[in-house]
Amino acid sequence: MAKSGLRILVSNDDGIHAQGLAALVRIARKLSNDVWVVAPEEEQSGAGHSLSLAVPVRLRKIGPKKYAIKGTPTDCVLMAIKYIMKDSKPDLVLSGINRGQNVADDVTYSGTIAAAMEGTQLGVPSIALSQAFGFTKSKKINWPTAEQHAPGIIKKLLKAGWPTDVLININFPDVIPAAVKGVVVTGQGKRDQSLVTVEPRIDARDKAYYWFGFERIASNPPEGTDLRAIYDGYISVSPLHMNLTHTRTRAALVDALGGK
Repeated sequence: MAKSGLRILVSNDDGIHAQGLAALVRIARKLSNDVWVVAPEEEQSGAGHSLSLAVPVRLRKIGPKKYAIKGTPTDCVLMAIKYIMKDSKPDLVLSGINRGQNVADDVTYSGTIAAAMEGTQLGVPSIALSQAFGFTKSKKINWPTAEQHAPGIIKKLLKAGWPTDVLININFPDVIPAAVKGVVVTGQGKRDQSLVTVEPRIDARDKAYYWFGFERIASNPPEGTDLRAIYDGYISVSPLHMNLTHTRTRAALVDALGGK
């Protein structure tokens, strides 16, 4: 695959040492020779689009074009574009590859999605990538699935283009590369929130603490959603809009409350 002149920024929420980040760097290097990595020093899963305002953000240079940030995924992309790469900002932000899917309601919690959100807000086309797992009895994560299929999808997306206020969310199914059934363009699904669990435990000092989690039970989501796609073995590509306004409700409230 011929390499372009793209300058690519790679980030994530699983941290600078994550397997998925290493996989995404390999993908990026199939597309370009100019790849930069700015990722959290520690795991930031579930951080959402949070920004560090009450604590300092610390930067550590690991090597050429590779930095760790003591902060959130949003901090990482902001620091990369507005400080580290300020003299020549990236042409593309790639976030991930997340350890686990980011579909349905996950997108509001996800630090992986948030990094792509920040890139989009700062005017850089951005793509979030996640590798589903836990849908089979195997505990092995199928990183090769994303690695094999992502470069071609990214090239097609870049050729097609998308609006400046939209980010692209790609989820790879929990199957080996050869078992992928295809690529589908999807909408955001809805997770059954009754599957959220709160597990109480007791620490060594006899104090209570709690773990949040999700029961891994397959639901029956409708066709055309990101959930249905990865359940059925397809790669899901979802365009997510940064403008959260619900137009129909806005119009109804104007009628109810007056004004324009």
